[in-house]
Amino acid sequence: MPPQVADEGPRPVPANADEALEIGRQHFPDVGSPDGPASLHVHEFDLGYLIYAGWPLPEDPTAPPASPGGSNIVINKENGDVTFLPNFPPAAAEKLYHRIYRPSSEA
Repeated sequence: MPPQVADEGPRPVPANADEALEIGRQHFPDVGSPDGPASLHVHEFDLGYLIYAGWPLPEDPTAPPASPGGSNIVINKENGDVTFLPNFPPAAAEKLYHRIYRPSSEA
């Protein structure tokens, strides 16, 4: 499935990384909840803010992940669009966003 922009009506536009993180929290399970992330991180780049989860280290580092996959989100700096991306490292996610992002018709 290709990355997509969330269609949720008017979107807040973050003024900084802290505001982007607050917007991003609504798209992830609560930090510390069962099966939730251990932390959330923000990677700022020219077009937006990448929000991605940090997960606790597994008890057995040789075992496959219990639930592989997941997503990251990017919140656009100009119009607040929220785009879901695969769970790539920040540099790869940023590169993908540059390739695929097209602004929504509403700003």
